[in-house]
Amino acid sequence: MGDTRPHPPILPLVAVITRYAEALDWAKAKLAEAYGPPALVSPTFSFAETSYYDATMGPGLGKTFLAFDAGFDAGELAAVKHRTNAWEAEYAAFGRHPEPRPLNLDPGYITAAKLVLASTKDHAHRIYLGDGMYAEITLMYRHGNWQSHEFTFPDYRRPDYHEFFTLCRNRVKSLRIL
Repeated sequence: MGDTRPHPPILPLVAVITRYAEALDWAKAKLAEAYGPPALVSPTFSFAETSYYDATMGPGLGKTFLAFDAGFDAGELAAVKHRTNAWEAEYAAFGRHPEPRPLNLDPGYITAAKLVLASTKDHAHRIYLGDGMYAEITLMYRHGNWQSHEFTFPDYRRPDYHEFFTLCRNRVKSLRIL
């Protein structure tokens, strides 16, 4: 029988997808209320690898990553995804933009070894967390680099994303108790 151990430190991460600066600012404020100020903020990356969101979010989307020193335990990822989904609905209900979904919030976390994302959708590579939520290891860190899987979203394969994720990884490594 193996002994249980606490989960190693994580760096909570939320990807904010929108084409509206106002929506991004609102999301930053909402996330800061819940998790404190972001420790790291990525540039806003062009999000053009897919047209999947165009019908509900419009064209010309950007994606910004926010990482937090405090926030949630890895075991709380399903609850966090429910919370961010509620915030998306709250912002959409303001009716400030013509699209039905002007804001998308995708929570996850980074450890020294991987980037994990939450999802509401099941698939062969996702693990059920409970309460209608799933998780996937989107990227793994091996041999000094972020490595994709066959199912990794195309934008998460980008070197500019990987540069930001490495900053996050370095930060989480500094939190580790050795």
